[in-house]
Amino acid sequence: MDRQKAPALEITSLRKNYGRFTAVDDLSLSIEPGEIFGLLGPNGAGKTSTIHLASGLCRMESGSIKVFGHDVVSDAVASRRLIGLMHQEVVMDNFLPIGRMLTLHAGYYGLQDDPAWRELLIERLALGPHLNKKMMSLSGGMKRRFMVAKALIHKPRLLILDEPTAGVDVELRLALWEFVREINRRGSTVLLTTHYLEEAEQLCGRIAIMNHGKLVALDTTKNLIGNKDLEEVFVQLTSQGPGGRT
Repeated sequence: MDRQKAPALEITSLRKNYGRFTAVDDLSLSIEPGEIFGLLGPNGAGKTSTIHLASGLCRMESGSIKVFGHDVVSDAVASRRLIGLMHQEVVMDNFLPIGRMLTLHAGYYGLQDDPAWRELLIERLALGPHLNKKMMSLSGGMKRRFMVAKALIHKPRLLILDEPTAGVDVELRLALWEFVREINRRGSTVLLTTHYLEEAEQLCGRIAIMNHGKLVALDTTKNLIGNKDLEEVFVQLTSQGPGGRT
């Protein structure tokens, strides 16, 4: 395959089990360079397992994943350098101030620190006043900002954001949306998992929807948002009175 023309992320017949539970079930999809691509679904749908497999954080049962033509198993080092991952959970390291962590983090990928790029991330994410603080001293919003900076410090071509705005206020959510657009304009492909339909609608050109580990829909955002067949609401109201009557 010509890697210059390869998809940013190509997933083929992917399967992941945890014991008897199948988290990802025969998943295939492809993300083109330059996209902001949304991966949606309820809790337990398999979204986080999928991105952990793409990032090399766990092993697949079968199938394949390629990042710009690099297989994540047979060419793990090259593929990992191409990915920046912001985890859903706040990953904490309380030993070093966040400024020092940003200085060191590119080295984990065998790359030299780029002070100009690092300072740009610090400025755009408003981390400057907090560089001498450790993670436990930061607010929830600042922890999220730092995790975005850390995911981008080695200039990945594919940025994966797993629920980046979960639990943050509206002001920070809008600021992160604009920063994602800016990073995309600079040339990074973005894979975004989210529970917020508005977030996907605002940012993503295409959306895939997973449920019970399977791909159940894949289309442009405009087509999916306008598909009324996908809109199902189940309401069950139960009131229990004296004596167990309903």
